[in-house]
Amino acid sequence: DNRFVDDQDTTRINNGEIQVKLSGQTKYEDYKIIAYNRDTSFIDTTLNIHKYYRYNYRKKDYLEYMPFANQGQTFNTLSKDEYSASIFPQMGFRAKHFAFYEVEDINYYHVPTPSTELMYKSGMEQGQVLDAFFTFNLSEQFNAAIDFRGLRSLGKYRNTLSDIGNLRISTNYHTKNKKYYIRAHLVAQDMYNDENGGLTDESIIDFESGDPNFKDRNRLVTNFTDATNGLRGNRYYFDHQYYLWKKSDSTKSIPSQLKISHIFNYERKNYSYLQDAASSIFGEAYANQIKDHLRYSKMYNQLSASLNSPIVLGELKFKVENFNYDYSYNSIVIKPDDVINSTLNGNSLAIGGEWHTQLKKFNLTADASTIVSGDLYGHQFTGTASFAVDSVISVKASVYNHNTTPNFNFLLNQSVYKAFNWQNDFKNEIRTGLTFEVDANKWISGGVYLSNINNYAYFDTSSDGQAIAAQSSESVNLLKVRLNKEFKFGKFALDNQLIYQNVSQGSQVYRVPDFITRNTFYYSNYVFKGKPMFLQTGITFSYFSKYFMNAYNPVVSEFYLQNDREYGGFPMFDFFINAKVRTMNIFLNLQHFNAGWTGYDYYSAPTYPYRDLTFRFGLIWNFFI
Repeated sequence: DNRFVDDQDTTRINNGEIQVKLSGQTKYEDYKIIAYNRDTSFIDTTLNIHKYYRYNYRKKDYLEYMPFANQGQTFNTLSKDEYSASIFPQMGFRAKHFAFYEVEDINYYHVPTPSTELMYKSGMEQGQVLDAFFTFNLSEQFNAAIDFRGLRSLGKYRNTLSDIGNLRISTNYHTKNKKYYIRAHLVAQDMYNDENGGLTDESIIDFESGDPNFKDRNRLVTNFTDATNGLRGNRYYFDHQYYLWKKSDSTKSIPSQLKISHIFNYERKNYSYLQDAASSIFGEAYANQIKDHLRYSKMYNQLSASLNSPIVLGELKFKVENFNYDYSYNSIVIKPDDVINSTLNGNSLAIGGEWHTQLKKFNLTADASTIVSGDLYGHQFTGTASFAVDSVISVKASVYNHNTTPNFNFLLNQSVYKAFNWQNDFKNEIRTGLTFEVDANKWISGGVYLSNINNYAYFDTSSDGQAIAAQSSESVNLLKVRLNKEFKFGKFALDNQLIYQNVSQGSQVYRVPDFITRNTFYYSNYVFKGKPMFLQTGITFSYFSKYFMNAYNPVVSEFYLQNDREYGGFPMFDFFINAKVRTMNIFLNLQHFNAGWTGYDYYSAPTYPYRDLTFRFGLIWNFFI
């Protein structure tokens, strides 16, 4: 009997319901997921509250994000994640990248038998999302995986169609003598959204009045119905390493190893904004038809040599990085007082080092690098120390200092709309931070995050009301506190998550709500004779305090400052019934069921209402051969 046993079955084994582990039987620990940073987890077939939070097309928790009305649209960030480990700038057009799989999002697998996971979730209107994943091995040394996510959803409002496709193919291999390792992936992605510019002023009044004539949201007039923006991208990536020598000594906690490594990453992207007729919402245009198009490509190489030895108390790594980039439009723009170039391109070289060690319960990491040649300049340092008090309590502290170029969208942009043409010589952003985290589920978990940003780059509102790239001369100081605690009462539980944020300096350019909270009261138990089904059902309450929420601009695909009105301060209640039958998880969800009771003042961004009461259903089904 070679049946699969998941971790909930393992609990039943410990309770004596299954007494014997049969020869040849596989367990959930055998189906390994290897993350970008080489952390290992397992294919998860359990049903728990955190899996419910991640049950969406991005498979990520939305606590710090405000989704738009239709799935597949962008998100407003309630708690900005400004930290990046790279010293090289990103492409920009950040509102289009929420559905984009970055290098850090790709997983690799090590499984004893072929495995499949199917995820389905219904759409908002005439659509759905399907994520189909399959991984297999040809030998113990070679594993491969293919994953495709397709999403199409019409949405309740005019011209909000989402159409997304993500193909990921990954593989990893090592030789029998375990001296050579390679992992690689190929990604092809495209994401298109019809853009309507939000509701008109008159429709906002109709929406907020609760007039039953406009409960059919397609009756509400939007600013336009002929625009689309899209992002396409391909990536070719591999990371391989060869051990020149290995030496193990059972009397020493740190083995002796010397290896050389190489990382290659080639990526190209295309961003477009298309509109049949220019809209006065965005000001004057050079032509009546809008056809904005950007091409971006980068090639990244890293060569490194690492020594792992008791002499250096861990692993010492020296690395050389090369970053070649091309960010270009079709032609230059000649303005009465300026000329906007068509291209940013160049080549930069950086050197750096890393140090990792584990001394009993302590884990120490340091990473530093600096750009030594090329058109870009900058440096970064990150240091982390973690300590495991025991098997259930651990603490972690980090400090970082990053001096990096703002993303390319701040530096150069072209559009048929006159207001969205600029070329800036911005200073490097300097980010310094200190974090302290505690993981103690028995008591309380959370963290404190202190950060300072100099030369903060953001999008402001120009004198004629358009989004424009800007840079602050004032420092931004941010305090963020996050707390998580779950209380259990027999079969009932109350899961609580709270975020407090305070911008003591720079609040005019860096805006986030003071409080974000999510509280879920739910019931869990096996049902029916023989316990064939595990059930969880409950109510989730979400809330964030009022603040001057950033507005959305679909032309440059960025969020920008607005000073007209505060948004937030409205409750959101969801009711759910989730069930697990063997390796299938079933999700039934009634989202925002209080929409008609607490007032029609709920927005994802200015002029973009959040979703009304919506029923969603779907499943996650794992197969093991």
